[in-house]
Amino acid sequence: MTRSTPSKLFAAALLGVAVTACSPTVATRGNMADPDRIAQVKVGQSTRDEVATVLGTPTSVGTFDQNVWYYIGQTTEKTAFFQPEIVERRVVVVQFDDGGVVRDLKTLDRSQGRDVEIVERSTPTHGREMSFLEQMIGNVGRFSAKDTKGKGPGS
Repeated sequence: MTRSTPSKLFAAALLGVAVTACSPTVATRGNMADPDRIAQVKVGQSTRDEVATVLGTPTSVGTFDQNVWYYIGQTTEKTAFFQPEIVERRVVVVQFDDGGVVRDLKTLDRSQGRDVEIVERSTPTHGREMSFLEQMIGNVGRFSAKDTKGKGPGS
């Protein structure tokens, strides 16, 4: 064994660690409903209990209509320190009639979504801002050890 062999092994190990460190981290969040399971839900036949058994608990229920269930999930990949990239997004919308039978079933993907622009503004408030010191001094003397009946601690 020559002297350069350990350094070559070390370089190869370092290269291997560097390559694996750059492989993306895959994260799945929410309920990524399997297409085979979605196919088991039949419009006009499946009941609310059957849907819960097949797809699980919904991610969300309609705010104004309790007969609408949403199954929302997405898969992202993140490489090193970069922002995560959305690989797949799926939203399954299940609507029930008043009898609890599936009335409609839709599967939406990433292409049907819309970007929402976040508004960066704040609501103005009346009054003035007090510093930490002003708040501390302003509270001195406001609180006493006596309760509303005039009794203090240990009385």
